[in-house]
Amino acid sequence: MLWFKAFHVIAMVTWFAGLFYLPRLFVYHADAGDWISVERFRTMERRLFIIMTVGALLTVALGVAMIVAAPAYLKMGWLHVKLTLVLLLIVYHSMCFKFVRDFAHDRKTRSAKWFRLFNEVPSLLLIGIVILAVVKPF
Repeated sequence: MLWFKAFHVIAMVTWFAGLFYLPRLFVYHADAGDWISVERFRTMERRLFIIMTVGALLTVALGVAMIVAAPAYLKMGWLHVKLTLVLLLIVYHSMCFKFVRDFAHDRKTRSAKWFRLFNEVPSLLLIGIVILAVVKPF
């Protein structure tokens, strides 16, 4: 179980590194006007999304493995709230995919200012998820 937990945390760090940086790339991409910068951001966004998706899949798979190994945790309220926050994180990840595709097709659907606010969401989710996983308040 501890090995699952260790690799779950490592995968989560990889996932969150991408979730913190990708929206920042969106901010720069939304402001970019020259072709060279636009192409550079497209490449960076695509590659980063792949890496963070691997981290997301491993995080979820290892989380499921821990629940299978200790199903009694499913009776604890804090885990239900944590899993809800993780579900919101997956929705956020999916939104990032949409934005990667939009930028790849030259569709700038949001402003740089909007992406700056969008960039704060994973921080709030991380705070909630870590507090619930460590403190287990209920």
